[in-house]
Amino acid sequence: MTCTRVVATALVALTAVVLAACGIPTASSPSPIARSDVPYHLLDPPTTTTTTPGGASAVGVPASIFLVAPSGHLVPAAREVAVPASLTQVVDALLAGPTATESAAGVQSFLSRTGVQVSLATTGGVATVDFTTDPIQVVGPDQILAIAQVVYSVTQEPGVTGVDFAIAGKAIEVPTAAGAQVPGPVARADYLTLAPLP
Repeated sequence: MTCTRVVATALVALTAVVLAACGIPTASSPSPIARSDVPYHLLDPPTTTTTTPGGASAVGVPASIFLVAPSGHLVPAAREVAVPASLTQVVDALLAGPTATESAAGVQSFLSRTGVQVSLATTGGVATVDFTTDPIQVVGPDQILAIAQVVYSVTQEPGVTGVDFAIAGKAIEVPTAAGAQVPGPVARADYLTLAPLP
């Protein structure tokens, strides 16, 4: 055997040993991996939100509520409500009021959330908003804006054209932008002078 052939044979044997050492070990059953051998990002994966092509996230959908701008007109504000979105969730978001950023910009709400729960029922295009206690603790023009906030937020729902108001199951009259007290239902047309500015 020549020297070249001996070297070639040795290289082939060495390569076989190295390749065998790099192989995946086999076992008759699964074996646990020590926690210290697992990359840290696999133990605590980051929380992510899946979005759909329409833009809605897997945990919520966008909705608009109406707050009051410094101009004294309503202004839409985007919120995310849980799936499936309901009018009750929209009104709950409305009662939560402006965010800190919105408040810093002078946006406000004339509705109070303190001790207020709401239930809604819709019949023939009219939504009845029934509060456990009166969320409107203001009078005069501010009271009209508070009613307009609810009307605009609720009537954004497709098919809802009017709103009746009740407190603890008892129907109440509400003021319109013209100053009249009406039993309802009221609609956006009753508050056009307070509508969002273009």
